[in-house]
Amino acid sequence: VFAELVDPTNGNRTSADGIRCDIDGNVWAGARPGVQIVAPDGVTIGVIRLPEVCANVCFGGSKRNRLFMTASQSLYSVYVGVRGAGVA
Repeated sequence: VFAELVDPTNGNRTSADGIRCDIDGNVWAGARPGVQIVAPDGVTIGVIRLPEVCANVCFGGSKRNRLFMTASQSLYSVYVGVRGAGVA
């Protein structure tokens, strides 16, 4: 097991739907209550909260520093301080 995702609003375990990696090796996982960012050592280092369950994520934009998040009825985006990993 790489990491256990926990919903920070209630402490219950949750699961990821779509995942992407950034250039630092962190995993960005669409889950409850939005996107959870997990470091290579399995520690959750951040959460981007959404009003809906996040189904999938991807990095885009000319610098790959814009995170797009799809949810049940909406599409969200935010600029982040890291670039998404490129295609190998």
